[in-house]
Amino acid sequence: MNLQEEMKKTLCILMAGGKGERLYPLTKHIAKPSVRFGGIYRIIDFTLSNCLNTDIRRIYVLTQYRSVSLDRHIRLGWSIFSHELDEFIECIPPQQRNVDRWYRGTADSIYQNIYILQAERPERVLILSGDHVYKMNYNDMLAYHIETNAELTVAGVEVPRAEASAFGVIGCDSDFRITNWDEKPPEPKTVPGKPDTSFVSMGVYIFNTDVLVKKVIDDAKDFESDHDFGKNVVPAMVESNRVYVHSFTEAHNPTSRYWRDIGTLDAYWEANMDLCSDEPQCNLSDKKWPIRTFQEQVPPARIVRSRVSDRDGQDDYRVTNSILSGGCVISGAAVDRSVLSHDVRISRGATVSESVLLDGVTVGPGARVKRAIVDEHVEIPAGCAIGCDAEFDKSRFTISPGGVVIVPKGISLD
Repeated sequence: MNLQEEMKKTLCILMAGGKGERLYPLTKHIAKPSVRFGGIYRIIDFTLSNCLNTDIRRIYVLTQYRSVSLDRHIRLGWSIFSHELDEFIECIPPQQRNVDRWYRGTADSIYQNIYILQAERPERVLILSGDHVYKMNYNDMLAYHIETNAELTVAGVEVPRAEASAFGVIGCDSDFRITNWDEKPPEPKTVPGKPDTSFVSMGVYIFNTDVLVKKVIDDAKDFESDHDFGKNVVPAMVESNRVYVHSFTEAHNPTSRYWRDIGTLDAYWEANMDLCSDEPQCNLSDKKWPIRTFQEQVPPARIVRSRVSDRDGQDDYRVTNSILSGGCVISGAAVDRSVLSHDVRISRGATVSESVLLDGVTVGPGARVKRAIVDEHVEIPAGCAIGCDAEFDKSRFTISPGGVVIVPKGISLD
């Protein structure tokens, strides 16, 4: 099997049109895949880097809500493909060719773009989501799809059974043919031979094109459907089609299964905190599987020594277990287990811990920020405390179910 040739027969469609309501207020002005993650990246960069590292070079990105920043990011950072070699990455907003409406769900977005499949005529379609963080070699999944003679292959990640109820759970037989599909079941099915582990869907699908076209047309006729792959199309195929689960392992690291759906505020914060570990599971320094993005033109980060000393005569600054992006300036401040995006400035005597500070945030002298997500260009005044008084924070900010304080873009804290 020549996987390179087989991949050329496979078209990639990347879903990037969701509202991102569970990430609000971070998605008040931008699409969810365009939200900053890990300091310098956008969330969508991880899926696109998987494509590039897997030599997938024919990609349609389906956009919809608040797509300006996403369109700009892809144009500036991902216009690297050669049209002469039949390579492309193209953003497609709803065309309303055969209906007069927005996308109603993931399956409906394919239905509304059937003309793409008619024009390209691929043998298979790889469907991806733009809001997950993981490293995956899609060639492995394609090989499995072909070997099993599947009509649909779903990527599944093994998670502890106790955690599986928060996801779509895949039940399968010993040959990994899918036998049932449950959304957030109280009693998740287990992986064959692993009673404490369950497969959850990663939102990654490989369809044979003829099957995909038929199924989304049938789904469009069902007025009671949510028009979603995970809720409707895939469960309906389990009994009538050859549907298999491909067990995900990380590219170049078969012992790891790091995958994060960062569609909620808590999941977003936790995934950023994962990067601050001594040995993060998501290794951004892996030269074998680089994560690409648009590199902003900013100066290097600086840590400036404070001239003021504490009572013990020790300098009152330290930066530990944190990510600092270009343009950051830390002036005699304490930063611990935090992710700082471009051009963040933290003044003398301030402390920032367990927090995510997005582009252009400034923290004034003596201010305290703890267990928070601070959106772009927020100015935190001198002496201000965020994440230190739960009741006071509730009167001013959004608080996630996990207790993370969200400081929205455009707010005045004076």
